Amino acid sequence: MPRRSDTLPDPEALAQSDAPRARRRLRPLRRGAWWLAGWLRWIGLRLLALMAALVLLFSVVNPPTSWTIIAGQREFPGRAERQWTDIDDIAPQMVRAVVAAEDANFCRHWGFDMVEIRRVIASGSSRGASTITQQTAKNVFLWQGRSWPRKALETLYTPMIEALWSKRRIVEVYLNLAEFGRGVFGVHAAAQHYFKTTPDRLTMAQAAALASILPAPKTRNPQTGSARTRAIVSGARTIQADGRDSCLVLLPPGR
Repeated sequence: MPRRSDTLPDPEALAQSDAPRARRRLRPLRRGAWWLAGWLRWIGLRLLALMAALVLLFSVVNPPTSWTIIAGQREFPGRAERQWTDIDDIAPQMVRAVVAAEDANFCRHWGFDMVEIRRVIASGSSRGASTITQQTAKNVFLWQGRSWPRKALETLYTPMIEALWSKRRIVEVYLNLAEFGRGVFGVHAAAQHYFKTTPDRLTMAQAAALASILPAPKTRNPQTGSARTRAIVSGARTIQADGRDSCLVLLPPGR
């Protein structure tokens, strides 16, 4: 009579016999995972190619509008009009003022100001460290508001813009699309709306007043001589003195 232990199946033998069946069951899942990964890679590469093509296009073609401007035109019909102004037709003090106010190290970084980012993290400040290039990416290609998808796309667009545009082009596009108040978009409309003048005739005080609006365009009004404006004037003189405006190659308007 056989012993009971002789009639029990060998666990190792069972495992070996079940292994092929388990692998066969997993094959459809693996094929599905590889197919999904390949499909996502295909989509991702084409999305990056489309983004790069748009950035290259707008390096030479002026962006016709933006999502923010479209929304402004709906909210303020007839008021949200603007006229494109080349950077050589914008007063140098306006360009320096906006760089001093928004991104003093603009000429020294590649789209992300790591010094400012580390300072903000270390201080625990709620103030962001967004550069002019990042804001340009948002204004041209994306939408307003805070969300992870928008921030991720902004992070992809920013180095593309830095690689394919000159620093002068970045500031030019930024000044022509930036919101300077409710229904006021671009430096030409801002100069007309607030000071009844043109961008090439803006004084340093007026330029600083306009730059002071940018962090909160829906709530701030330009006030020449205010503490905020005086700080921007001082900052503009500083970046001119220490060479941090060197990438802008500013010329007098009309030249």
